[in-house]
Amino acid sequence: MTSEYNENEINTLREWLRDADAVVVGAGAGLSTAAGFTYSGERFRKYFSDFAAKYGFRDMYSGGFYPFETLSEFWAYWSRYIYINRYDQPAGKPYEDLLALLGGKNYFVLTTNVDHRFQVAGFDKERLFYTQGDYGLFQCSVPCHDKTYDNEAAVREMLARQKDMRVPEELIPRCPVCGKPMALNLRSDGTFVEDEGWHAACARYERFIRRYGGGRVLFLELGVGMNTPGIIKYPFRKMTHANADARYACVNLDMAYAPREIASQSVCLSGDIGDVLAKLRGE
Repeated sequence: MTSEYNENEINTLREWLRDADAVVVGAGAGLSTAAGFTYSGERFRKYFSDFAAKYGFRDMYSGGFYPFETLSEFWAYWSRYIYINRYDQPAGKPYEDLLALLGGKNYFVLTTNVDHRFQVAGFDKERLFYTQGDYGLFQCSVPCHDKTYDNEAAVREMLARQKDMRVPEELIPRCPVCGKPMALNLRSDGTFVEDEGWHAACARYERFIRRYGGGRVLFLELGVGMNTPGIIKYPFRKMTHANADARYACVNLDMAYAPREIASQSVCLSGDIGDVLAKLRGE
């Protein structure tokens, strides 16, 4: 895709970053895509060609909804999926560039991503709010209680011991309270668990907005689509409209735009997010 922005827009965003008293980053799937975390194509074929041949799906995302007949098959797929998307990847240059651009700034990150790239890149955990969960956490599938559990050891063992796209029955994760199968802590239906850590991060984000949302704040939206616009996109635009000192920047591959009501406070760059972040750093 041809980039639809110019040097003046890059310079404007660079100045807004420099002059802002606070930066609120809203990150969607497009940021991870720019970092190489694609769920189809060669990356899918590299890790899931056996699943594709047997079950017929052609990308990781659709595979996540496949109605596997057994939990043994389900966890063979998901342990591999979690490992390559959560534990076995570097952060990616766009995340590293973003951290460098925010160096010395007062920032907070609100993200719908669940792949943990921000913490891998070195962002302060206390400045992150993962609204939709984390590939690295299990929860009860019922759920019978509102606690989550780190899954790295279990995932690595399932990955190491799976055979013929199945894991041994004894490795299927089960709730330590009720014994029902565990699930991933991902917001896909009404069973999503908002645990103690989720609520603490939410409270930190709300305090940050209360303190800085009325001043010279830059709302920097990166790779946010229209799957869940009510989490990042719409609130960012609403807060910009309510504050004449606020600025709104939207960077996306093909959906970079702002409503006319905040056009004078906005800059929108259509193009590869990784390229934009590199240019902002002067590369």
